[in-house]
Order: sequence, then structure tokens, then C-alpha cells
Amino acid sequence: MDQMSQDGQEFSFIIDYKGENAAITTKLRTTDYADETTNETDEYYLKKKVIPFEEYKVKFDQVQSALRLGKSFLLNLTQETEIETNLSLEQIHQKAKAKYKFLFPNQFVVFSPETFIQIKENIIFSFPMKGTQKGASELAKSQLLANEKENAEHATIVDLIRNDLSRVAFPIQVDHFKYIEKVQTHEGDLWQMSSQISGKVLPNFKNKIGSILRELLPAGSITGAPKKSTCDLIEEIEGYKRGFYTGIMGTFDGKNLDSAVMIRFIEQRGNQLFFKSGGGITIFSEVEKEYQELIDKIYLPF
Repeated sequence: MDQMSQDGQEFSFIIDYKGENAAITTKLRTTDYADETTNETDEYYLKKKVIPFEEYKVKFDQVQSALRLGKSFLLNLTQETEIETNLSLEQIHQKAKAKYKFLFPNQFVVFSPETFIQIKENIIFSFPMKGTQKGASELAKSQLLANEKENAEHATIVDLIRNDLSRVAFPIQVDHFKYIEKVQTHEGDLWQMSSQISGKVLPNFKNKIGSILRELLPAGSITGAPKKSTCDLIEEIEGYKRGFYTGIMGTFDGKNLDSAVMIRFIEQRGNQLFFKSGGGITIFSEVEKEYQELIDKIYLPF
């Protein structure tokens, strides 16, 4: 990727959560934006076979124990949920309305609202997304902005991403702190909280897309802080393989980079479909609310 970006060659890529598997191509765009003119699909349904609350609580309590011991300040706990729908991965991809979407045939579909990093004219931008509130009303939006737990979680991730970017850029600044965007789902809208952070790429990383990604992965918004010890805890507690879920996808156009975190993710294994979702856990988290957030993030984006 360094060589291709230094040569000004266009390419697209996907990289899994652990950085163990990747695909690079000069033909396929991974950051396909939603097509608002997509034809409507026939009636559809989505059924969720959610992890039992008691089983989730065991994992939540393990996270809380680690937090109390100071092994982490914030941990993004995710799980996979078996789902049933009459739509294929291809139909979901075609119909999805999302900032980024990508289909890996017979493997997975992703419809992500979250940018990972962008690089424009040697300036790197990151847009960490952390904080969710269900509901389309202005009241729900205000409740998210006033939520102490969500604000603490967001501030922690912003600080982590600032530190991550400082490995490849200087100076670093927070351009916009805590802005709210609406995400459309088949069960109603969600509000999501994000911030914008930027910095000038250091000379030794200029036009080296592969080296930059290697320094920044995995994405802080889907791991937690501090990153190394939190990743170790995720491996121990979650009990399943994330695979490409929470990895990244992106496109380099010969000059600029656009990439996304692969969240809102449906994986196909044989005849079964699994939706992977979760949220950040802090010492202030309440297990019932975190369990509900995991369920709320299982949706079709139309």
C-alpha cells in the first residue's frame, strides 16, 4: 500500500479487526455511498435471536471487574446475534442507506455510518463515533448530549484518537467536539455522537498509506482505552472472533484517502446470518441499558 500510494495508484482495501487478513484491489470500490434512487424491495422482516440477558451480564460483569482493577477505562464489548430475514446480503447491500457500504459476496455486508480516517492534501482527519440514543426527537438528541456516561465515554475516545493520530501527524487539534448525527433504521432513528480531529501528516509518513494504517489500527472507537490492555481483555471476554467486523475498509484515489470502520455488520456462515453489535462499557454503565443498546444496533438501514 505504501508503494501504491507513493506511485499515485488508485486502490481499495479491506482489513480485518486484528490486522491478520486484508484484500487490496485496483478495481473494486469499498466505500460505495448509498444510492438514494435504489428501488424498493418487497416486504421484508428481521428477527433477532439475542444472547440471553444472563449470558450477557456475565460478560458485562467481567468487564466491570477489569475496569475496577484499572486494566481499562473504557471497553467496547460486542457480541454476535443470529438473525433471520427474507433478504439476501445482496438485497440488503442494494437497499441500504448508509454513509459507507460494502458487500463481500456470500461472506458479509456492512453499512457503516462511521468514518475511520480521511487524508486530504496531507492533512489527516478522524471522526470517532461514540454515544448512542434511540429516538428521532429533539428531546432524545438533548438527552444524549446531557448523558453523563455517554459524554465520559466520548471524551475518552476522543483523547485516545488524539494520541493515536500523534503517532503519524503533528500538530493535532480537535476541530469539532461532540456533534450529533441521525442514523436511519427500520425500527426508527438513532442519534450518534461524533467529533472531528485533524493533524498534518509527518514527513516520514507522507504518501505512506500502509504505514499510517499500521500505526493506527485497530480503531480506538471499537476497542477502548488504553488500547493494548483493552484489546487483550476483549480477546478474553467476548468469546467469539470478530473477523472483519470492526476492521476497516477504504479507497485511495491516487491523492486522497477515505476509509470507514466496519460496524453495522451482517456475516453469513452457511445458511445462517449473524449481526455483530455492541457498545462502550465504562464504570458508570448499567447492564440493562448496555444490553438494550446492543439490541438497538441490530437493524436494517432503510
